[in-house]
Formats: sequence, structure tokens, C-alpha cells
Amino acid sequence: MKDIQRALSEIHSIRSQVARGTQFRGYGPTSIAFSGVLALLVAFCQVKWASHAQHDPMALLVWVGTAAVSVASSGVETFARARRVHFGLAQEMLQSAVEQFLPALVVGVLLTAVLIRVAPSDVWMLPGLWEVVFSLGVFASCRFLPRPIFAVGVWYLAAGLCSIVAASGAKVFLPWTMGVPFGVGQLLVAAVLRLCEEKIEQT
Repeated sequence: MKDIQRALSEIHSIRSQVARGTQFRGYGPTSIAFSGVLALLVAFCQVKWASHAQHDPMALLVWVGTAAVSVASSGVETFARARRVHFGLAQEMLQSAVEQFLPALVVGVLLTAVLIRVAPSDVWMLPGLWEVVFSLGVFASCRFLPRPIFAVGVWYLAAGLCSIVAASGAKVFLPWTMGVPFGVGQLLVAAVLRLCEEKIEQT
């Protein structure tokens, strides 16, 4: 029995190592593009019909909801694609993908909770901080995603820093500091994934 358990453990270890060294193709361009368009649309709506939003910390709840919808839609497509594309390694590939990006998501959530709790007057910094933290998740995932994804990480890092600078004058929440960075960033990711899919299909 111990020999069987040892063999199963070794097989699991080998499969995990193979998954970590294989390019992850589970992320789908459709749901990611949707999240980008959604970010731009929400920012437009806040600017157009809720001009007071920049003075209302509760406007952040709209973006929390937007993020939840985006994560849910991407999660559904990613799970389905991973099972189809990676076959028997789907579980290990999904686990590896989550391990790379989950720390950044957790940090983003904790940072938001702490800032709202102890410094609600400084929530105007959250869009930029979210983008910087998101860039760290992108950088962490680069090793098993197409190489151009690195440029997306640079985009999020630069956009986050610029967002903080842009909002620092009035120190108010600006919808476009969320909509443009995440909208453009997610559309860039979708474009990279789609181009890589086309290359694979042509080979």
C-alpha cells in the first residue's frame, strides 16, 4: 500500500512539474475582451450619468461588482477551455495558473479593505494601487503565457503609477483611471491570446 501511495505521489509530482513547464492556453480571449469592454463602459457611464461619483467613495462598489462579473466570466471560460485544450493535465494547469495570480488578487482585496477601514479619504489611490498589484500578477504569470504578455504587465504598472499621479491633485476617485487602464489592458491580453491561437492553428 505504501508503495502504491508513493508511486501516486510521484506521478502527481511529475504531472505538476509538466504543468508548470507548459504554456497555459486556458485563458480565453472572448471573456477577457468582454471584461475590457465592460471596464470602459462602466467608466463611461460613471462620467456621463454619475458625475458626482468622483466624490463618492461608494462608487468603488460599482468597480468591485464589475471586477466580480469579469472574474466570474473569465473563470467559466478558463475552466472550460483548460479541460478541452489540456485534456488530462487540466487540473494541474488550472492549479498552476491560480497559484501564479491568486496572491495578487488576495493582496488587492486586503489592501482595499484596509484602506477603506483606516483611511477612507485616500480611496482615490485605489485604482492606481489595483493596477500596480494587477501588474505583479501578470508578471508572475508571464513564464507560462505568451511572451508579449510581459508588455501588458508593463502597461498595468505604468498605468497604475500614472493613475495615482493624475488623481493626486484633486485627490478624488476618477472613473477613467479605472476604465482606461483595465479596458485597454484586458483588450491587449485578448489580442495577444487570439494572435497566439491563430499561430497555433496555422502550424
